[in-house]
Amino acid sequence: MQLVNALSAIATELATREAPESAAACLELTEALAAASDLQESVLAGFIGRVDAAGEQARWGYPSTRAWLRSRLGMRESRAKERLTLARQRHRVPQVSVRLASGDLSFGYATTITDAVARLDDHDCAEAEEILLGFVDQGFSAGKVAAFGHRIRDVIAERDGTEDAPDEDSKRGYARSWLTTTRSLDGGRYVKGWLNPEDAAIWDGTLAPLAKPAGPDDRRDVAERTAAALSSVLSGGHKASKVTVICDLETLAGGNAPARLTDGTPIPAAQARRIALAAGVSPLLLGRGNTPLYLGYRERFASAAQRQVLETLYPSCVVRGCEIPGTLCEVDHVRGWALGSPTDIDQLALTCGWHNRFKHASPDQIQIGKDPDGRYVYRLLPPRDAVVPRAAGPPPGIDWAA
Repeated sequence: MQLVNALSAIATELATREAPESAAACLELTEALAAASDLQESVLAGFIGRVDAAGEQARWGYPSTRAWLRSRLGMRESRAKERLTLARQRHRVPQVSVRLASGDLSFGYATTITDAVARLDDHDCAEAEEILLGFVDQGFSAGKVAAFGHRIRDVIAERDGTEDAPDEDSKRGYARSWLTTTRSLDGGRYVKGWLNPEDAAIWDGTLAPLAKPAGPDDRRDVAERTAAALSSVLSGGHKASKVTVICDLETLAGGNAPARLTDGTPIPAAQARRIALAAGVSPLLLGRGNTPLYLGYRERFASAAQRQVLETLYPSCVVRGCEIPGTLCEVDHVRGWALGSPTDIDQLALTCGWHNRFKHASPDQIQIGKDPDGRYVYRLLPPRDAVVPRAAGPPPGIDWAA
């Protein structure tokens, strides 16, 4: 912790200084700082790997390590994915790990190699590591090494008779929906594709009800539940699809105001009218009118009408930073049904299955507030026994004027 605090203090001091006037000096400093950042990435991989293996993120209210990296540390999905891949694969690529920690290999090369070997068995992984490091030593760019990694996977697929390479995305575009599948070495399939907004609405309407957590003991994440829902549909064990498109009456009558899906995706007015021609249309009332939204203490479970309203108010889980879509969430009594919270629309919110259980098990780690629009916002708090690092001052022995 002393070393991390010292590093943090040095980084804080560097961030407050203006860049030197000399461009040549900036070039040299950039290279030195980038090399130091790569060493930090080696340390981060060790830390993240330990958190991931122990499941520590769950004690802090995060359903997965990647969710923790995105929400707590503010990483983009791509950066969180490559750091987690490096953390999980580093023990399978010992040469990469040693060279990254010694400063002999950049973070970019390391993540390129770990991504290339992630789907290979241990024997193929060892051979691929040796080959790809050889390309690094020959001076090939990270992009070229990534291409070699893809080629290695293709050769292995051809060797095992499982080749089925997908077409390039750029050749297909995004005007029409498309899907490609690639066989894995163990007989499974990787699925890749794109759905236009209309097909995506059908996808969400069909799979969302089937992808909800099966109960408090359902430990599957949303990706696993979605895969199970898709299998249910393909096997014919699903019900009719339901797509909620929200629009004004003027739009249905020929107006130009766009409609939207429950997750906020805009739908052109003309497309909304086409969907309405083959669908049932019902009014959505945000009040005490013809739709019973205030059930008081008579009913514990929210009605279908209440859920429809909540899905328009909460496009995702109410926990700040959680990205689970509202259509995959559960209805939560904000103050707890057992504590006397009524089943009224202004006392309900949407939480994913993970955070619904977490809120019940660790109520002292959930802070409830509201945003400027009056919608509930849940914030995660650290566990009581957690040691939260504090910012440190300049470490002794450093001349900050230098």
